Amino acid sequence: PRRPAPPPPPVAPPQEAAERFDDAEFTDVDAQPVYDEQTYDEPAFDEAAYAEPAHTEPVTTTPRGVRGRDEDDWWPGADEAEPTAAPRRPRQRSRENQKKRRAVLALAIVFMLALVGGVGYYGLRSMGVLESRKDYTNTAGASDVIVDIPENSTLSDFGQILLDADVVGSMRAFLDAADGQPMSGGLYKMRTQIPASTAVEMLTDDSAQHRVGRVVIPPGLQLDSKTGIDDKVTPGIFQLIEDATTTEINGQPEGVTVAQLEEAAATSTPEALGVPDWAKENVASMTGDHRRIEGLIAPTTWERVEPDHSAVQILNEMITKSAAMFDQWGLVDDNKSGLSPYETLIAASIVEREVRHVEDAPKVARVIRNRLDEDQRLEMDSTQNYTAAVTNIDVHGEAYKADNEWNTYRYKGLPPTPIAAVGVPALEAMLDPAPGSWLYFVTVDTAGTTLFADTFEEHKRNRNVACKNKLVSTGCQ
Repeated sequence: PRRPAPPPPPVAPPQEAAERFDDAEFTDVDAQPVYDEQTYDEPAFDEAAYAEPAHTEPVTTTPRGVRGRDEDDWWPGADEAEPTAAPRRPRQRSRENQKKRRAVLALAIVFMLALVGGVGYYGLRSMGVLESRKDYTNTAGASDVIVDIPENSTLSDFGQILLDADVVGSMRAFLDAADGQPMSGGLYKMRTQIPASTAVEMLTDDSAQHRVGRVVIPPGLQLDSKTGIDDKVTPGIFQLIEDATTTEINGQPEGVTVAQLEEAAATSTPEALGVPDWAKENVASMTGDHRRIEGLIAPTTWERVEPDHSAVQILNEMITKSAAMFDQWGLVDDNKSGLSPYETLIAASIVEREVRHVEDAPKVARVIRNRLDEDQRLEMDSTQNYTAAVTNIDVHGEAYKADNEWNTYRYKGLPPTPIAAVGVPALEAMLDPAPGSWLYFVTVDTAGTTLFADTFEEHKRNRNVACKNKLVSTGCQ
């Protein structure tokens, strides 16, 4: 399209030729065409060849869309003969826009194909069309392997972990064999390349013989194994750890022994054992005695005690996690006992071993607190039994005289360490003892009934009840 014609420039009134040009300067040469390059010896566009323009630039309003003008724009017909690039610009833009549209269309097509393909793939996979159903047939398997199943894993999680460990041939085979059965996370000793049904049996076996590293520590349990008057042995914490970690992987033994745990507990630094700050001083003062970490392992179910870890590593992991549990239970920040955190743990361990019924725990805690305030010996059977070769609820005779710091019949104050693993009820009772003035208590029957007294005379009457029920024989009248 043609540009609109500009308004005519202002011009001066016509003059005679003689007035416009000096005859002396106007020659035949001046009449020759100015665009004939052959008439120039030197480039005609040398700035020095031009004088200042004789006219003044017209003041006009530039039409929209017109970027600039030259002197030919002011003369009619000049633009008709002058080629410009303006007419070609719309076609260039059109071609560029077409290329952009094609590129966008191509990307859209690729995206749609990918989307349709992805939806189709996952749809087929969800229906099991594309899943492998490979399953092994040799129930003996190829080799030993320990697999770690996180807690709260789904059956699909189980299947993927077993597939990655080459225990089963495919996830689909495992899911079909599992048939929705509930399974627990943990460490399992398995065999590689076994049928999915065999894997399911190993994971759901009630005897848990394929579980490794699972240690269940009840409240009141001690580090060392103990024998009762009935000759029954109660395995200690160290024995449980040995039992849980001892295994054999492809002929190579793994696990730790009681002796290794005792050595680590007795000689390692408090830092290496993960001892919390509030217990470090006491633990350091008893270097050489493995009982210095008594009570620092909390009663709970430990699902993953790694068989390939050293004794120091195992104790560090258990003590560190236990310290965090004690913090959550309020040992440091919610302690109203008037004792330090470590002293509170010691006193709570006595409550743990003395109480049969949880409702009596706050009262027993008050008895301990009152006796400490009165500077009386605690005289608790549980503290004497801590070091006894054979434990007996009825402490009597020479047992009263046993010369060790844990015997509160002989020494005032708290023993040097806790005497057992402390559970939440016993700890909470010691953190906030019940109000009362009791100084004595005694369990009077096999049901665990406990009577409390403020005076020794009242306590003797309560003890006679225990004598009549044949629960105790010492001191009976």
